[in-house]
Amino acid sequence: MKNTEIRSLSASEIAERIVAEQENLSKLKFAHSISPIENPNRIREAKRLVARLKTALASK
Repeated sequence: MKNTEIRSLSASEIAERIVAEQENLSKLKFAHSISPIENPNRIREAKRLVARLKTALASK
């Protein structure tokens, strides 16, 4: 998700996306701890997306 897409969302939509992405991140971490996932960079990307969403929410 790009920054332009994030900025076009409303504050409530951003809050919903934060919750969903944090759940996704926890599932990725759990799956990686059980057996290494194919692309561990997905964890980093998920963390960064959550951070972008939180920043956008704080700016609104």
